[in-house]
Amino acid sequence: MSIRITPDNDQPSVAIEIPLGKPLPDYDLHQVEQPTPRDIDAVLVSQGFRDLVDDARGVLTELVCNPPPLPNDTHLVDLGLSHVPDFEITQLTGAICPGDDEVYRPGLWIVLKDRKSPAKQTLGEVAMEHARIIAHELVKRLGI
Repeated sequence: MSIRITPDNDQPSVAIEIPLGKPLPDYDLHQVEQPTPRDIDAVLVSQGFRDLVDDARGVLTELVCNPPPLPNDTHLVDLGLSHVPDFEITQLTGAICPGDDEVYRPGLWIVLKDRKSPAKQTLGEVAMEHARIIAHELVKRLGI
């Protein structure tokens, strides 16, 4: 399942949408593909999904406080002109994620804001790369 990462225009924040790609029996989430958005509502209010959001909040908080370093093979070079973003979690909730062939999945909707960036400025490449790394590490740690 693909993670969608979208920077906000003229704001130092990024939206991250993570659809559930497989059933998660540990969270009692067995049927993650549904034919209508309305069917996803029942999943989003289930205790299992709430437990997933709680676990995601804990892992995401850790990743935001201690972001993984950029990989060595990145094309981005930090010459001291940019900074490691100081992200804060401004939103973490459930989402209805449209998929292929009119199938819908439950997912996580996350908004991260860089507290160090100017208020009316879109995130730069280094901050976006950090957001991508955080999102992929979250998926890896949660096994989603």
